[in-house]
Amino acid sequence: MIQLSKRAQNLKPSPTLFLVAKAKELAAQGHDVISLTVGEPDWPTFKGASDAGIEAIQKGITKYTPANGTVELRKSISEKLKSELGFEYSPKEITVASGAKYIIFSALQMICSPGDEVVIATPYWVSYPAMVELADGVPHIVECGEMENFKITPEKLEAAINAKTKGFLFCSPSNPTGLQYSADELKALAEVLRKHPQVVIISDDIYNRLVFDGARVAPHILTVAPDLKDRTVLVNGGSKAYSMTGWRIGWASGPERLITAMADYQSQSTGSPSSISQHALLAAIKTSEADIKGVVDKLVARKNSGLKELETVPGFKTAEPQGAFYFWVDIRAHLGKSYQDRVIRTSKDFCDVLLEKFFCGDRSRSRMWNRRVHAFKLCGFRRDHEAGSGPHERSGQPACLRPKKKRP
Repeated sequence: MIQLSKRAQNLKPSPTLFLVAKAKELAAQGHDVISLTVGEPDWPTFKGASDAGIEAIQKGITKYTPANGTVELRKSISEKLKSELGFEYSPKEITVASGAKYIIFSALQMICSPGDEVVIATPYWVSYPAMVELADGVPHIVECGEMENFKITPEKLEAAINAKTKGFLFCSPSNPTGLQYSADELKALAEVLRKHPQVVIISDDIYNRLVFDGARVAPHILTVAPDLKDRTVLVNGGSKAYSMTGWRIGWASGPERLITAMADYQSQSTGSPSSISQHALLAAIKTSEADIKGVVDKLVARKNSGLKELETVPGFKTAEPQGAFYFWVDIRAHLGKSYQDRVIRTSKDFCDVLLEKFFCGDRSRSRMWNRRVHAFKLCGFRRDHEAGSGPHERSGQPACLRPKKKRP
């Protein structure tokens, strides 16, 4: 029998992908499943990017590229960063990889030594702690609940940093809450980080174009604290704003020494990112401004509609999202109740009932954040109007959560 490494034995599977598989299994059995699991746009990849991908295949742009991406694409990303955020990055300070997730993974691999800590505030994207652990680091989880509006405060950040702290990883707008840090909040965090020059800041900006206040881009820590640029890594990609999840293409910008190390790591692991995806991303960056504006308008309308429907569900309390495409729903009022002799003790129990009895797949966060508060996330506004519409049964569940008959 093959003996797996300790790393493999300690590896935790993605709970999101587990639920996706479970939802697909139920659908294959004939159930009409509403899947609110994976964080994926429901609109297609924009035409400019799709056409460019086809062009790459037809014109033979299908060979290896430099491990850090083509110079043309890195120059385009540099221009994008200058236009959106006002930051100057040379092509040598940018690397392109197979998805923003791998960008974060490689950054953590390059900054963490065994025992180094990375500060992560709850609620957080489920993959963050696992990626830190795979880099032999230790996730330092900071619980941030309703009193903190589910965002880390300067006081909590200061208390979390110690001699072992090597990184601070955060996402704004947030997955899973849809909330974002204001400029003033980022200024306050920057004041703390200035005191600790050993801390590398990893800013996950993957949702920064999907904001609902009319701004072109979400507030950014470097906008209010440009002096931190020499130890901040900006992470972004094509998945969310350009709806290129399946293309697997992302990028990072940051200090040349770290970016070079990440590119070298990529060269020894994934090789180079897909030449086809790079060509498509280049077109997306150049041609998709009007498309993004249309998508944001659509998301704002869906957010407003979804909030109204969620307000009609007894016991639900929903944080109004400021960006991304998620609702963060407080279900504490339903804990301790029973459904068909099953006691709902946690948000995981609640989501299990939704999936197994009502065929509505969602992600529980009870393992991943403040133990005092239970919530679950509705991924994708496309389903919100369905998940809250119609009359309620005596159990207080929305009509769409009623058990569905099998298809003939």
